[in-house]
Amino acid sequence: MRNLPAILMALGVAAVAACVATPVAAQLGVPGLGGAVGNVLGAVDRALDPIAQATRQAVAGATTLAERRVARLSDLVRRNRDSIELDDRGSPARKGELLLLDATDADIATAQGAGFTLQGRETLGELGIGVVRLGVPHRMPLARAQAVLHKLLPQATVAPDNIHLPAGSSAGAARGPGAGSAPAIDTQVGLIDGGVGSGAAAGPVRGFVTGAPRASDHGSATASLLRSAGVRRIAVADVYGDDPAGGNALAISRALDWLIGIRARVISISLVGPRNPLLGQAIAAARRRGALIVAAVGNDGPAAPSAYPASYPGVIAVTGVDGDNRALLEAGRALHLDYAAPGADMVAANAAGKWVRVRGTSYAAPLVAARAAALASGDNTIAALDREAVDLGRKGPDPTYGRGLVCGLCRRSE
Repeated sequence: MRNLPAILMALGVAAVAACVATPVAAQLGVPGLGGAVGNVLGAVDRALDPIAQATRQAVAGATTLAERRVARLSDLVRRNRDSIELDDRGSPARKGELLLLDATDADIATAQGAGFTLQGRETLGELGIGVVRLGVPHRMPLARAQAVLHKLLPQATVAPDNIHLPAGSSAGAARGPGAGSAPAIDTQVGLIDGGVGSGAAAGPVRGFVTGAPRASDHGSATASLLRSAGVRRIAVADVYGDDPAGGNALAISRALDWLIGIRARVISISLVGPRNPLLGQAIAAARRRGALIVAAVGNDGPAAPSAYPASYPGVIAVTGVDGDNRALLEAGRALHLDYAAPGADMVAANAAGKWVRVRGTSYAAPLVAARAAALASGDNTIAALDREAVDLGRKGPDPTYGRGLVCGLCRRSE
């Protein structure tokens, strides 16, 4: 069943469901041509029964993951009503605030005249992006405020401050792996995530939201995987801290600006959210400055919306595989897929420095980032990664494994 994720992505969950609901003979539209043909078709149907059953199970699994995603986001908003609300696309964002990009004084005055308030103004100097934070009029829902501002300033770029969530989980203590022997990688790698524990041996560390830097299990795990893969210089940008609206687009953009300023050559991001105008511009600017950006495709399954920042042009999008190099069934999707890397049947260190079992595309991204850092050589880095990648699934690039498995020997097991 290794190719089921590819089938789902290629045909779409709805199309797969429609196909498996109909016997083979009916799908082919074959008329009644006698017992011999009927017997042959019956044998074909029986032979395909296991495939149909497995496909139905995959469809049901994809539907469940999509439903869980909606429930998780709804719960996030419900638990943080004072800090988070839904934007005009139904995606979580910082409550009561919109962003104007590269706005003029006249734009700001027009917005203020309509009841918006100036909350702050800053320039992301390394990225060349100006950001104005506007408070929405009292009691106006964020989605309504977006519509009002778009009508007032049709020429301006208006963005909600969308929330991005980690793309991995951990469960239970585990025995630590044996001592690693990965060759040292001296290229500096930036990590945009939660904060890291003291055992991560990372630095510098900087926070970009309230209460940051603050150690987190997810940030510590991704940092520990970078280190176990050989990276010795890890600059950590904490975009969560203790802010209920942490992981927002502005915090991630600020983090990118800082990492470009300290010359991080490769940047690993294991967070997933919706498409956002500010973050899209920040990613593009960072890439123009020469940064290689690696991002996870998330764990919401093939029926989920395309994951960002993995889907932005030029970002190295990474999925995960288990210990048998099978694609994770929960792996999300992006508008493109570059590589796979270990994302399950492995351990990483939490904020307390304890080894725990981890699973998710979150943990695949730093392994690809480590190899990108090891191979960093200007425009040739992607070609070098391609040469290292081990082809999986059907021959050549495919929507399940991208251009192949990278860092397959980097998995740290108990």
